[in-house]
Amino acid sequence: MSDQSIVYNSIGIGYNSTRCADPYLSERLYQLLNPESGKLYLDIGCGSGNYTLELAKRGIAFWGMDPSAIMLDEAKSKFSEINWLFGFAENIPLKDEQFDGAIATLTIHHWNNLEISFTEINRVLKPGSRLVIFTSTPEQMQGYWLNYYFPNMMTEANNKMPSLTKVENALNNAGMKIIVTEKYFVRDDLQDLFLYSCKNQPELCFDENIRNGISTFALQSNKDEVQNGLSNLRLDIDNNYLKAIKRQYENDFGDYLFIISET
Repeated sequence: MSDQSIVYNSIGIGYNSTRCADPYLSERLYQLLNPESGKLYLDIGCGSGNYTLELAKRGIAFWGMDPSAIMLDEAKSKFSEINWLFGFAENIPLKDEQFDGAIATLTIHHWNNLEISFTEINRVLKPGSRLVIFTSTPEQMQGYWLNYYFPNMMTEANNKMPSLTKVENALNNAGMKIIVTEKYFVRDDLQDLFLYSCKNQPELCFDENIRNGISTFALQSNKDEVQNGLSNLRLDIDNNYLKAIKRQYENDFGDYLFIISET
């Protein structure tokens, strides 16, 4: 079993209850992908299929692919009419030039080889197609106030996150090019409870179900550090000191990043 399968098979149970498709992010994915009716699109690393389904509801033909059987079972239970495929970004079990575009949300840091993955994506996309990536860069993650409370966990997570330069080089080597990037700052109404969803709602950190749906907390953390960090966070919230901590991490880097590329 691959590392990618282990990651999301481990957190797959209950994932769907905390990782809902966020309306704003769904709208931006749709607008940035700019899909056309009658054409076919692929969600790479689709997880339990929340964004795949949300975009398909708009009348767009979408297929979802993921390396976790548990995630795909969840996706199939919601909407069996979508083609849900077991596969890896590095080895996509599909024919050449089959798709008119693709999305990849919060998944590229789990890929084993970016250049091989982008080469495969380029292979299954038609010429002139668009790939929309939603991710975070190391620079952005260093601006999360979570670093103050969970430094070792965040260092490990940061080390796994490819930089924008690394992504761009891998895309170029695979025959693709970035046409635009767009910063995303966490909104108060965010419904997809990924790592920095707690930016403006620190109480989310105390929900074990939410932490279990985030690979950084579920798989890259030390239990003692998490418990100590949560205790300190609780004290700082109660003493109204968290505001001062958060000010230390204010920046204009954005919390996440849309990277839009074309074949």
